[in-house]
Amino acid sequence: MSIESEFLDFSAEKILQLASRIEDCLSKLTAEQIWLRHSDNENAVGNLVLHLCGNVRQWIISGAGGTPYIRKRDGEFAARGGVSGAELQERLRETVNEAAQVLRSLPHSRLAATVSIQGFNGSILGAIYHCVEHFSMHTGQIIFATKLFTGADLGYYAHLRNPSHGQKTP
Repeated sequence: MSIESEFLDFSAEKILQLASRIEDCLSKLTAEQIWLRHSDNENAVGNLVLHLCGNVRQWIISGAGGTPYIRKRDGEFAARGGVSGAELQERLRETVNEAAQVLRSLPHSRLAATVSIQGFNGSILGAIYHCVEHFSMHTGQIIFATKLFTGADLGYYAHLRNPSHGQKTP
Protein backbone atom coordinates (compact mmCIF):
# COMPACT_ATOMS: atom_id res chain seq x y z
CA MET A 1 0.00 0.00 0.00
CA SER A 2 1.34 3.44 -0.87
CA ILE A 3 1.85 6.08 1.80
CA GLU A 4 -0.90 8.13 0.14
CA SER A 5 -3.35 5.23 0.35
CA GLU A 6 -2.35 4.59 3.96
CA PHE A 7 -2.93 8.25 4.87
CA LEU A 8 -6.32 8.45 3.16
CA ASP A 9 -7.55 5.09 4.50
CA PHE A 10 -6.38 5.87 8.03
CA SER A 11 -8.03 9.30 7.90
CA ALA A 12 -11.33 7.81 6.73
CA GLU A 13 -11.25 5.06 9.36
CA LYS A 14 -10.31 7.49 12.13
CA ILE A 15 -13.22 9.88 11.54
CA LEU A 16 -15.60 6.92 11.23
CA GLN A 17 -14.32 5.53 14.54
CA LEU A 18 -14.56 8.89 16.29
CA ALA A 19 -18.04 9.53 14.88
CA SER A 20 -19.21 6.17 16.25
CA ARG A 21 -17.99 7.20 19.68
CA ILE A 22 -19.87 10.50 19.42
CA GLU A 23 -23.01 8.60 18.37
CA ASP A 24 -22.54 6.35 21.40
CA CYS A 25 -22.21 9.37 23.67
CA LEU A 26 -25.32 11.00 22.21
CA SER A 27 -27.28 7.79 22.91
CA LYS A 28 -26.32 8.02 26.59
CA LEU A 29 -27.31 11.67 27.07
CA THR A 30 -30.70 13.25 27.63
CA ALA A 31 -31.89 16.10 25.42
CA GLU A 32 -31.18 18.48 28.31
CA GLN A 33 -27.62 17.19 28.67
CA ILE A 34 -27.00 17.44 24.92
CA TRP A 35 -27.85 21.15 24.95
CA LEU A 36 -26.65 22.12 28.45
CA ARG A 37 -24.39 25.16 28.77
CA HIS A 38 -23.30 26.65 32.06
CA SER A 39 -22.32 29.94 30.41
CA ASP A 40 -22.23 31.63 27.03
CA ASN A 41 -18.52 30.81 26.85
CA GLU A 42 -19.26 27.09 26.67
CA ASN A 43 -20.49 24.94 23.84
CA ALA A 44 -23.04 22.24 24.40
CA VAL A 45 -22.45 18.75 23.05
CA GLY A 46 -25.11 19.50 20.44
CA ASN A 47 -23.19 22.57 19.27
CA LEU A 48 -20.00 20.53 18.96
CA VAL A 49 -21.76 17.94 16.80
CA LEU A 50 -23.23 20.62 14.52
CA HIS A 51 -19.79 22.24 14.37
CA LEU A 52 -18.11 18.96 13.41
CA CYS A 53 -20.65 18.39 10.64
CA GLY A 54 -19.97 21.86 9.25
CA ASN A 55 -16.20 21.52 9.60
CA VAL A 56 -16.00 18.11 7.90
CA ARG A 57 -18.29 19.26 5.11
CA GLN A 58 -16.20 22.40 4.57
CA TRP A 59 -12.69 20.92 4.88
CA ILE A 60 -13.05 17.42 3.42
CA ILE A 61 -16.24 17.16 1.36
CA SER A 62 -15.93 20.63 -0.16
CA GLY A 63 -12.24 21.49 0.28
CA ALA A 64 -10.76 18.14 -0.69
CA GLY A 65 -13.69 16.75 -2.66
CA GLY A 66 -14.67 19.91 -4.53
CA THR A 67 -18.38 19.81 -3.70
CA PRO A 68 -19.75 23.37 -3.38
CA TYR A 69 -20.75 24.26 0.17
CA ILE A 70 -21.74 27.47 1.91
CA ARG A 71 -21.11 27.08 5.63
CA LYS A 72 -23.08 28.89 8.33
CA ARG A 73 -20.48 28.47 11.07
CA ASP A 74 -22.01 30.96 13.51
CA GLY A 75 -25.26 29.00 13.44
CA GLU A 76 -23.44 25.88 14.64
CA PHE A 77 -22.62 27.68 17.88
CA ALA A 78 -25.80 29.75 18.15
CA ALA A 79 -28.13 26.73 18.35
CA ARG A 80 -29.68 26.19 21.76
CA GLY A 81 -31.64 23.04 21.04
CA GLY A 82 -34.29 22.02 18.59
CA VAL A 83 -32.28 19.09 17.23
CA SER A 84 -32.72 15.71 18.90
CA GLY A 85 -29.91 13.35 19.78
CA ALA A 86 -31.14 10.93 17.10
CA GLU A 87 -31.12 13.68 14.47
CA LEU A 88 -27.62 14.76 15.50
CA GLN A 89 -26.48 11.15 15.19
CA GLU A 90 -27.97 10.89 11.71
CA ARG A 91 -26.47 14.19 10.52
CA LEU A 92 -23.06 13.19 11.81
CA ARG A 93 -23.27 9.70 10.30
CA GLU A 94 -24.29 11.04 6.87
CA THR A 95 -21.56 13.70 6.89
CA VAL A 96 -18.79 11.36 8.01
CA ASN A 97 -19.82 8.60 5.60
CA GLU A 98 -19.74 11.11 2.74
CA ALA A 99 -16.33 12.39 3.89
CA ALA A 100 -14.95 8.84 4.13
CA GLN A 101 -16.12 8.21 0.58
CA VAL A 102 -14.35 11.39 -0.59
CA LEU A 103 -11.15 10.32 1.17
CA ARG A 104 -11.22 6.79 -0.23
CA SER A 105 -11.75 8.01 -3.80
CA LEU A 106 -9.40 11.01 -3.75
CA PRO A 107 -6.71 10.76 -6.43
CA HIS A 108 -3.29 10.70 -4.78
CA SER A 109 -2.10 13.42 -7.14
CA ARG A 110 -4.58 15.83 -5.50
CA LEU A 111 -3.01 15.58 -2.03
CA ALA A 112 -0.43 18.25 -2.87
CA ALA A 113 -2.95 20.56 -4.58
CA THR A 114 -3.41 23.94 -2.92
CA VAL A 115 -6.83 24.89 -1.57
CA SER A 116 -8.16 27.88 0.32
CA ILE A 117 -10.51 27.00 3.19
CA GLN A 118 -11.74 29.53 5.75
CA GLY A 119 -9.04 31.91 4.58
CA PHE A 120 -6.25 29.36 5.09
CA ASN A 121 -4.18 28.31 2.09
CA GLY A 122 -2.53 24.93 2.08
CA SER A 123 -2.46 21.47 0.61
CA ILE A 124 -5.37 19.09 0.55
CA LEU A 125 -3.25 16.72 2.64
CA GLY A 126 -2.90 19.48 5.24
CA ALA A 127 -6.64 20.17 5.15
CA ILE A 128 -7.40 16.49 5.78
CA TYR A 129 -4.88 16.30 8.60
CA HIS A 130 -6.29 19.46 10.18
CA CYS A 131 -9.84 18.16 9.93
CA VAL A 132 -9.09 14.75 11.47
CA GLU A 133 -7.14 16.40 14.31
CA HIS A 134 -9.96 18.90 14.88
CA PHE A 135 -12.52 16.09 14.87
CA SER A 136 -10.46 14.18 17.42
CA MET A 137 -10.19 17.17 19.76
CA HIS A 138 -13.95 17.77 19.84
CA THR A 139 -14.64 14.04 20.19
CA GLY A 140 -12.52 14.13 23.35
CA GLN A 141 -14.59 17.03 24.67
CA ILE A 142 -17.82 15.14 23.98
CA ILE A 143 -16.48 11.99 25.65
CA PHE A 144 -15.37 14.02 28.68
CA ALA A 145 -18.78 15.71 28.93
CA THR A 146 -20.54 12.35 28.63
CA LYS A 147 -18.42 10.91 31.44
CA LEU A 148 -19.21 13.95 33.61
CA PHE A 149 -22.95 13.70 32.94
CA THR A 150 -23.25 9.92 33.30
CA GLY A 151 -20.40 8.91 35.59
CA ALA A 152 -19.90 5.93 33.27
CA ASP A 153 -16.77 4.27 31.98
CA LEU A 154 -17.54 4.28 28.27
CA GLY A 155 -15.30 1.23 27.73
CA TYR A 156 -13.49 2.37 24.60
CA TYR A 157 -10.18 1.01 25.90
CA ALA A 158 -11.47 -1.90 27.98
CA HIS A 159 -9.37 -4.30 25.89
CA LEU A 160 -6.23 -2.79 27.43
CA ARG A 161 -7.16 -4.27 30.82
CA ASN A 162 -6.48 -7.71 29.41
CA PRO A 163 -2.69 -8.24 29.38
CA SER A 164 -2.94 -10.59 26.41
CA HIS A 165 -5.08 -8.25 24.30
CA GLY A 166 -2.50 -8.17 21.49
CA GLN A 167 -4.61 -5.64 19.63
CA LYS A 168 -3.45 -2.37 18.24
CA THR A 169 -4.83 0.45 20.37
CA PRO A 170 -7.36 2.38 18.29
